[in-house]
Amino acid sequence: MEAVPLETNNIIKRNWILIWVLGMAGQICWNVENSWFNTFVYAKIAPSPSIVSWMVGVSAAVTTFATFFVGTLSDRKGKRKPFIAVGYILWGMFTIAFGAAEFFPKNPVILAAIFVVAADAVMSFFGSVGNDSGFSTWTTDISNEHNRGRLGGALAAMPVLATIFGSVVSGIIIDKVDFFPFFIIMGGTVMLVGIFTIFTLKDSPALKPKKDEKGFWHQFLSVFNIRTVKENKELFWVFMVMLVYFIGFDVYFPYITIYFANYLKLDYTMTGLIQGAGLLGAVLLTIPTARFIDKGKSPAVILFALVANFIGLFVITLSSKIPVLLIGVLGSGIGYVLIFQTVIAWIKNLYPEDQRGQFEGVKQIFFVCLPMIIGPLIATFVINNFGVRGVIDGTSGMIPTESLFLFSAALTSLTVLPLIPAYKLNKTRIQSIRKGVEV
Repeated sequence: MEAVPLETNNIIKRNWILIWVLGMAGQICWNVENSWFNTFVYAKIAPSPSIVSWMVGVSAAVTTFATFFVGTLSDRKGKRKPFIAVGYILWGMFTIAFGAAEFFPKNPVILAAIFVVAADAVMSFFGSVGNDSGFSTWTTDISNEHNRGRLGGALAAMPVLATIFGSVVSGIIIDKVDFFPFFIIMGGTVMLVGIFTIFTLKDSPALKPKKDEKGFWHQFLSVFNIRTVKENKELFWVFMVMLVYFIGFDVYFPYITIYFANYLKLDYTMTGLIQGAGLLGAVLLTIPTARFIDKGKSPAVILFALVANFIGLFVITLSSKIPVLLIGVLGSGIGYVLIFQTVIAWIKNLYPEDQRGQFEGVKQIFFVCLPMIIGPLIATFVINNFGVRGVIDGTSGMIPTESLFLFSAALTSLTVLPLIPAYKLNKTRIQSIRKGVEV
């Protein structure tokens, strides 16, 4: 077997810095949207799970379209940098604009609801341009199958670290200065990161324009055919693993802060500390897990993660005591972190080389669009039928209870079903690679 040159196994230091700066800024901003936008709606607009469901669903659809559109465009241009820089700058601007919904008239509440749904959709569009279709594809360009376990570990750790930072620091800031100054701080930070990339980020030298002679829209639609699925069976089964898990995940995650704050009556600071401390332990597992992923053990890692996730979500329902909640968040956090780390590395190894931007869009269907539409719809049903009525800031509404986590535990366990064929195809592929090496 011919040795792989050392440089192909390493991501250069400048790119690692950019991965962490761009990745953390992006994940903190997504965390603000996923956790605090929903809490903001409950606190400042109306305690209505329907508004949250609409906001999450519309932004998911917009995000997916943006990733497809810009992913195809960046493949055709052979450039990621301009989309990353412009996307981050405008992402930050519209994060600040979202906070202005606090000053929008609340009577009738439908007008304020429409405003926050629209503002969130615009913010999500530019977030997708900069982060999902730009940054994520760039990380695929500059990496390879020998270092994607480590890259996947870093990318998986970022949402958790962002949740820790976002929960702890965000909770403290909001308790001190309220929501709008908080959105200014977060949005301004993302804008600065976008400006930073203009002077520091470089596209991969191997990245070349890939243009379909029949035009943009023919290229845009080229992934939507049965032949694409047949040619990438393992990849699409991994997408199904992602879909089933994140539907269950999006049943509880957009509402976990609401559950802690409005049902368990914890302040935002304590809510953030519980989530932050519980998730910190989960991040530590990404380092040893990377070795298993690089050795082709992705299905085993996911199976372990699903068990941890089920136990964690069940434990959350047992008590309102802080130690019990910490254990529960740790278990569910391990499930989330390891599944995210594993599927990201797994699919990056399977992307067709000349369609990476487009396949980031395909990923968004299974990772964002469908889960963030279906999950909150299920959550709305569960909250309306099994939640409790409460009054928040003078407005009556439904508050989630322990039942939400039980439903999520059951749904995420179904991930085992698509994992079985994905495991079989993964095993066959790795065996064929090893046979080829031996020959």
